[in-house]
Amino acid sequence: MMMVGDEAVERGEREHRPSPIDVHVGSRVRLRRTLLGMSQEKLGEALGLTFQQVQKYERGVNRIGASRLFDLSRVLDVPIGFFFDDMQGVPGGRATRAAVAGFAEPQDGFDDDTLHRRETLELVRAYYRITDPSIRKRVFDLIKTLSPTD
Repeated sequence: MMMVGDEAVERGEREHRPSPIDVHVGSRVRLRRTLLGMSQEKLGEALGLTFQQVQKYERGVNRIGASRLFDLSRVLDVPIGFFFDDMQGVPGGRATRAAVAGFAEPQDGFDDDTLHRRETLELVRAYYRITDPSIRKRVFDLIKTLSPTD
C-alpha cells in the first residue's frame, strides 16, 4: 500500500513542476522584455495583466497559451518563433531542426548564463543607444582590447 501512496505523491510533485518548454519560453519573454528596457508592469499593462502574472509566465510557472503568445509577440515585436529559439533537445528547437534537415550537426548547449544576465542585457542596450557609429565602433574596439585573448 505504501508504494501506491508514494507513487501518488511523486506524480503530484511532477505535475506541479514547470515544463522545461514553459520555462524556456518564459525566459525568452524575460530576455526580450529586458532588452527593450520594459518593466514587468509595463508589459502587463500592454497585455491587460498584472505584473505578478507576467512574473509567473517568465518563470514558467504558468503556461502561455497560443493567443497570449501571439499578443506577446506583437507587444515585444518579435516573431512567435523567437520564444522557441535556442531550445535544445526538444522537437522544433534549433539544434533538432538543423540535425533533421542535415544542414548542421547539433551544437552543444551554451551552459554559461552570461547572455541572460541583467548586466549583459543592460550593456548591450547601452551600446546600441550610442547613435554615432564611429563612437560605437571605438567603444567596441576598446572592450575587445581590454578583454583577454583566447
